[in-house]
Amino acid sequence: MKRRLLAVIIAALMLVTAAASCGTPHPDENSLVFTDSAGREVLIPKDVTRVAPSGAVATMFLSTIAPEYMVSVASTPSSAQYRYMPKELMTLPTTGQMYGSKSTINLEALLTAAPQVIIDLGDKKEGIGKDMDRLQKQTGIPVIFIEADLDDMAAAYRSLGLILSEKAARGEEIASLIDETVSAAAANAAKIPEEERISVMYTSGTSGLATNAQGSTQAQVIPLIGAKNAIAVNEVSDRGGGNIISMEELYNFDPEVIIFAAGSVYDTAGNDRVWQELSAIKNGRYYEIPGMPYNWMSSPPSINMVLGIWWLGNLLYPDVYDYDIAEKAQECFRVFWQYDLSVEEAAQMLANSSLK
Repeated sequence: MKRRLLAVIIAALMLVTAAASCGTPHPDENSLVFTDSAGREVLIPKDVTRVAPSGAVATMFLSTIAPEYMVSVASTPSSAQYRYMPKELMTLPTTGQMYGSKSTINLEALLTAAPQVIIDLGDKKEGIGKDMDRLQKQTGIPVIFIEADLDDMAAAYRSLGLILSEKAARGEEIASLIDETVSAAAANAAKIPEEERISVMYTSGTSGLATNAQGSTQAQVIPLIGAKNAIAVNEVSDRGGGNIISMEELYNFDPEVIIFAAGSVYDTAGNDRVWQELSAIKNGRYYEIPGMPYNWMSSPPSINMVLGIWWLGNLLYPDVYDYDIAEKAQECFRVFWQYDLSVEEAAQMLANSSLK
């Protein structure tokens, strides 16, 4: 085992000498230069069939387009997620979040898995290029960043389709669904007058007071479908839990609709004296966000938001977003996860998406 790991480390260090050296990389017949979304020129193999995700978002993307090429996952899927996700993921080593202040990288597991490339996907944070350079230097493996916010998500899949061997058609299939989703949302939102836009609170956590406020990456589905984020704060948090507000602040915001993440106070809010006077609770306009295999609104903000667009649009404006949401869910599961979601499964996921 030690000999194998030593060999992997030596090979990785040889690779990074070419991939991360100063100046312009020089490709040969077996490599190419990829310019990533941070503007970095990185030397990668032409035939990529072994990849490691940098974190949760990259794990989601790669497990939909090429699970058989993955050599690791950022974290092991939960038992509740198993049935919907590619079986290849269940036996892969966990290599953790690979960079940033919350880095949990398992360097030994990563080097033993021997990926040809590490791929990071997500929003373009400040200093992302330096982060990628640091990770590349630390691991000795080429690292690329591909921007994958909602606006860039379809393009990200097309880029992955070109980088990963024989995955162009698969990348295009997924990208087409994303294009359709975002275009439909833009067209439908344009039909909703400003005065008819519903105010929405997106909350999570056991208290129900952790909320994804206006401007949060976690809550970007809300304005996209033509609604208003009811919660406006001075310093917006993009963390999964968002901003913590007080009950007094919540009464001041008084959203027309509240959507609860799984594990929040959805089940008890209707009978809780403290919550009962809120307009959304009094009017029965509070719902639980479907959460399989990931929260449909965010956490992390990734491909699950595509489902969130179809779900929240239809929930708030059924006359504008006029379709059967169960059928849309089935389509998304088929395209993303290659899973045939049954009518019964769809109904179960959507059980808490109706007026009380």
